[in-house]
Amino acid sequence: MNIVLTTVILFAVFGILLFLGCPISVSIVISSIVTAISSLSWDQITFITMQKMNSGVESFSLLAIPLFILAGNIMNNGGIAKRLVNFAKLFVGWIPGSLAQANVLGNMLFGALSGSSVAAASAMGGCIYPIEKEDGYDPAFATAVNIASAPTGLLIPPTSAFIVYSTVAGGVSISTLFMAGYIPGILMGLGTMVVAFIYAKKHKYPTTGRVPAKEALKTTLEALPSLLLIVIVIGGIVGGIFTATEGAGICVLYCLILSICYKSITMKSFMKILVNSACTSGIILFLISASSAMSFVMAYSGIPAAISNGIMAISDNKFVIFLLMNVILLIVGMFMDITPAILIFTPIFLPIAESMGMTAIQFGVMLIFNMCMGNMTPPVGSVLFVGCGISKISIESVARTLVPYFLVLFILLLAVTYIPALSLGLPQLMGLM
Repeated sequence: MNIVLTTVILFAVFGILLFLGCPISVSIVISSIVTAISSLSWDQITFITMQKMNSGVESFSLLAIPLFILAGNIMNNGGIAKRLVNFAKLFVGWIPGSLAQANVLGNMLFGALSGSSVAAASAMGGCIYPIEKEDGYDPAFATAVNIASAPTGLLIPPTSAFIVYSTVAGGVSISTLFMAGYIPGILMGLGTMVVAFIYAKKHKYPTTGRVPAKEALKTTLEALPSLLLIVIVIGGIVGGIFTATEGAGICVLYCLILSICYKSITMKSFMKILVNSACTSGIILFLISASSAMSFVMAYSGIPAAISNGIMAISDNKFVIFLLMNVILLIVGMFMDITPAILIFTPIFLPIAESMGMTAIQFGVMLIFNMCMGNMTPPVGSVLFVGCGISKISIESVARTLVPYFLVLFILLLAVTYIPALSLGLPQLMGLM
């Protein structure tokens, strides 16, 4: 069958199923099977599809995903979020709109601990939004700040997004990816803080004032055990003491011990956390499994090569190609969750990026940055829905307030795309590249 027609069939069936409300993982499997019918027998399709779906999750590295999910859920219910919010306030109490600034810093810290943008938006928003409401903050502004800063946890390690990317990109070093995500993730948070500062200054939002030294010391000591988790997990992974998967296991144990010490977790709540973590892990791992089948069908049909040739035919200028890739990925991020997007589009765009001189590490950071922005945009942005759900305001009322944040983040995305040092500088400094 003609390659163009095969491509159209694959993405048309996939898009129609999504439009009809079919779960994304099921849509991936069905569209892959429908596309494969044109060139394979039914026996071959069923055998190969099941084989690829099984082999897609046969990876020791992927075991880190359910462990990090479990750790994030324990943090979300273990009193850690509140201590991080109080710690963040120490640094931004003098800035107009200091509660919003504390929200950003809290999301960066909690995201770095949990590796989940949804968990960060839920935990930080739940802690700080009621206080902002009491202090007269515009609900749309407070919600937009939370939504725009929560995805920093997908870039600041440890994060399961880089683990998924490492697997599909052919075993790219996870520790190098982790280090590469720090500066872009921090820039993302700082960009959000700048927009929030301008808005707060314009609307004359109050400061919370400086905290007395005695109280600051107490708050720091309370937050220190949580912050040590970053040092232990990331230091151990980068230092080669343990793998990312082993680090995830240590992360779970540490968070559990911390929550028990804080007396903020019970056996009943822990069982609920286990069930929720198992459900979330099952969804993500099935997505990975299904996407492995689609990746095979695309490779067998020659779709990645065809798309690559099509893009390269537009221009041979790498700046134009990278811009086009970013625009496509931003659109994809608006309609697709991060895990299937990584699994489907990495095999398509990574070879193009490498042919243009971009390393797999820098491409991975650029890809995740795009997906971070997709998390905060309608119609499928998970962080957008969580943030609005916590504030109990409509998506329409917050969408307009999100526009300045989106524009600033897009500028930072282009900086990460065209300035390799932003993602590669730290790994090179640490001798990882």
